Amino acid sequence: MISLTVTAVVFGVVFLAELPDKTALAGLVLGTRYRASYVFAGVAAAFALHVALAVAAGSVLTLLPQQIVQALTGVLFLGGAAVLLLKKGEDEEEVRKPENQSFWKVSGAGFMLILVAEFGDLTQIMTANLAARYDDPLSVGLGAVLALWAVAGIGIVGGKALMKKVPLRLITQIAALVMLVLGVWSLWEAVTG
Repeated sequence: MISLTVTAVVFGVVFLAELPDKTALAGLVLGTRYRASYVFAGVAAAFALHVALAVAAGSVLTLLPQQIVQALTGVLFLGGAAVLLLKKGEDEEEVRKPENQSFWKVSGAGFMLILVAEFGDLTQIMTANLAARYDDPLSVGLGAVLALWAVAGIGIVGGKALMKKVPLRLITQIAALVMLVLGVWSLWEAVTG
């Protein structure tokens, strides 16, 4: 059964962490060059694969004693908050233009770009942490994939307009604050549990 609470928490955390990431910019670049639906199909498939891998890794962590998992996830959340607060703005990555505009070429380019760019990325690690924390792989996976798809959709369709209205730094700070709270909470549970 899917927990709407877990799904919503995961969605919020992953969405905020992914918005300032290079993926939104890559989606924006691809979306300005190619048919948006083709780009989204490739990007969505790559994100689904990443989430499945992250949830599987997080589910393995649940085999450890609960206090160790809570301490580990707390430290990783705090590390993620530090990464968000300390990272500098990332430049737009160079995206090669497929020779034709066919569905398979365009979606394949989007899939490969995300597959390579996001492997071991902060949101993938966060998704594994959340899967370990909540021990609810389906809810965590659903929340994470919906958040990543939402960011990709925003990036592909209207990322430039959003970034003009909401400062990227503010989005990054909110995501870092949420991760900081989750990290402290996890460590508190590890110490008191």
